[in-house]
Amino acid sequence: MIEVRNITKRFAGFTAVDNISFTVNRSEIAGFLGPNGAGKTTTMRILSCFFPPSTGSAVVAGYDVVKDSMEVRKRIGYMPENVPVYPEMRVKEYLLYRAALKKVPRSQRKARLDYVLERCGIASVERKVIGHLSKGFRQRVGLADAMIHNPEILILDEPTIGLDPNQIIQIRSLIKDIGKEHTVLLSTHILPEVEAVCNRVIIINGGKIAASGTPDKLIGFVSEGLRIKTEIRGEHDAVLGMLKSLPYVTGVTTLKKDSLNSFLVICEDDKDVRETISQKCAEQRWPIKELRCDALTLEDIFVKITADKTDEIGACK
Repeated sequence: MIEVRNITKRFAGFTAVDNISFTVNRSEIAGFLGPNGAGKTTTMRILSCFFPPSTGSAVVAGYDVVKDSMEVRKRIGYMPENVPVYPEMRVKEYLLYRAALKKVPRSQRKARLDYVLERCGIASVERKVIGHLSKGFRQRVGLADAMIHNPEILILDEPTIGLDPNQIIQIRSLIKDIGKEHTVLLSTHILPEVEAVCNRVIIINGGKIAASGTPDKLIGFVSEGLRIKTEIRGEHDAVLGMLKSLPYVTGVTTLKKDSLNSFLVICEDDKDVRETISQKCAEQRWPIKELRCDALTLEDIFVKITADKTDEIGACK
């Protein structure tokens, strides 16, 4: 549904996006991650036909964003970071106005309006003035606007920014539900958001694609091996020596050093040595307070990948 081919975007000598390529498949929710200034919004503006790339091309729903920009716009729903609504209009009249602008046939507008009001959870405020709504409801109105013409693709730029925790949970749930029927490209730097709703991740750093793939494949891509976290009461150097001597252990890091020592043990990928650790500690009469596998989180992956300064770290497809 979205195919980006070697896109570069320059502004007055500054390269915001540097020769990036990626795809988003039909009925996929793809998280587009990166630190501030990485090029996320620039890329999404190119895909939404806000401005053209300097070089390269992008095809959205089968149409080129430069050669067939009007066809692309008919098939996407774009929700920018700051939702541009008319605060003096009421919700219902605003959405009907937007439906008319997007050329929804008059005979279908009422049905589309009822659908997005219900789907976005704003039927209860349809007669309220938008400027009187909370930030969460205004975000929902912006999402309803993006959906009113039933687009094939939704491009959402920071859809939960500025919301309180309850509102964030509601919007995430809504996006996940919408993703069953639409292709979604979701830009954010809130990592739990991606873990909650996305089935694929694209990470951009310094204007370049650093990595892409499912969260599980990204974990395998950056993982140093099986991670085990343990807390053992005993003399630090003796415990450390025991852990380092175990078969399949490739590294041990001390996390805390006192009477109750905390360690991170790295093992070969599929070698779980927790049982061996337990047996060795029992032999030495070292009490164990904690012994568990410590899975990498998306935050760990993001920090590791974006901290790397190489041009391109890799892709996991």
